[in-house]
Amino acid sequence: MNDSALITTGLPIALAIIMFGLGLSLTPADFGRVARSPKAIAVALGLQIVVLPAIAFGLVVAFDVDPLLAVGVMLLAASPGGTTANLFSHLFRGDVALNITLTAVNSVLAAVTLPLITNFAISYFAADGELGLQLAKILQVLAVVLIPVAVGMLVRHRAPRFAARTDKPVRIFSILVLVVVAVGALIGERDHLAEYVRQIGLVTALFCLASLTLGYAGARLLRLDRGQAIASSMEIGIHNTTVALTIALSVLGSTEVAIPAAVYSVIMYLFAPAFGFAVTRDFARSEP
Repeated sequence: MNDSALITTGLPIALAIIMFGLGLSLTPADFGRVARSPKAIAVALGLQIVVLPAIAFGLVVAFDVDPLLAVGVMLLAASPGGTTANLFSHLFRGDVALNITLTAVNSVLAAVTLPLITNFAISYFAADGELGLQLAKILQVLAVVLIPVAVGMLVRHRAPRFAARTDKPVRIFSILVLVVVAVGALIGERDHLAEYVRQIGLVTALFCLASLTLGYAGARLLRLDRGQAIASSMEIGIHNTTVALTIALSVLGSTEVAIPAAVYSVIMYLFAPAFGFAVTRDFARSEP
């Protein structure tokens, strides 16, 4: 699977199209909101960039996860929030503008933080020595994550009608790519899948629950309003697993590293709506 042209060439191109679609949904004003809501942005990004990888690290160490799977969990933790977070935030009355801003800022920061956290994990867990994200590979990550976003934003600025027409098809395409790649990764490791799920099934489930809870409770403890807390929860709990899968398969060339993101892709779509319903139900009960 790792040697196929579909993985080495097709998957990065597919991710570039997805990130281009993300750019089509962003404007410079999304970054400008950082200055108007600095506390909400700082809290959510701090939780996502610093606390979340620390939780993932604690889980893989506590459960003594296989080194390559441990790297996969850390890669997952370092991946930015997904655009699907905007949808879930909207459904559960979150601050969607905050989600859009967080996605924009985090997509830029991920070009730096993702290689740092992944290389730390590779070094700490003594994974394959050739697995690291050297400069050439870091530039490859930058090319498929950051540059398409910038191009998409430019296209939206120059051709807003085209951007509006393209938004929905690209979102559908992104979901299809995620499903195909996640299922493909799981099938590719089917001989060892039961053992992998035994090792990281509980870890990824706990990580997802911790991400959603941390995003909401952390925001509320730091006195953000309920809408901002829901936005933070969804942004932190719903990762752009396509980024993690692409880096694992096409940049690092390891199906095993991709397994945690593939498993998480399934879990997060089960946990996020359940968590959203639980939060909104409790809030409705507290209203007079």
